[in-house]
Amino acid sequence: MSLSLRDQLLKAGLVNQKQVSQTNKAEKKQKRLQHKGQVEVDDSQQRLAKEALADKARKDQELNRQVQEKAEQKARAAQVKQLIEATRLPKLTTEDYYNFVDDKKVKRIAVNALMRSKLSNGSLAIVAHGGGYEVIPREAAVKIQERDARRILLLNTHVEEADEDDPYAAYKIPDDLMW
Repeated sequence: MSLSLRDQLLKAGLVNQKQVSQTNKAEKKQKRLQHKGQVEVDDSQQRLAKEALADKARKDQELNRQVQEKAEQKARAAQVKQLIEATRLPKLTTEDYYNFVDDKKVKRIAVNALMRSKLSNGSLAIVAHGGGYEVIPREAAVKIQERDARRILLLNTHVEEADEDDPYAAYKIPDDLMW
């Protein structure tokens, strides 16, 4: 059976019985006063422990939020990839190219006359995919734009009807030039 610290100190002769009884008496008096509410209880350790727990809970919530955000980003990226692969048009091997801008650089993709007109009027869009470029329908491009707008490189808006009073209505302005 292990001895308490008081008993060990008493046995070793470092304290005498009078000192032990004075200490016991002082502890009992302190507890009685705390119980009556006359003396403030030193709860700094408890307060610090509660603050540490609250801080740990905040850090855990932040970490969980970051993990959840990463999972959502992965899910959106997978959805975008699936949309592109499911709706992309087959690549053409023609000498006719459609030029567009990607990261301040002019890029080109092989198209035919029908694809060129649909790209110009907004029925088709160009997206970045796997280090290359794909042509997809407008509906898929709008869904991709909701998930990751950076992937859409070219999505023209539909051409609006011209005003009836426009003096230059007879002059058609080309929206895509052959370079």
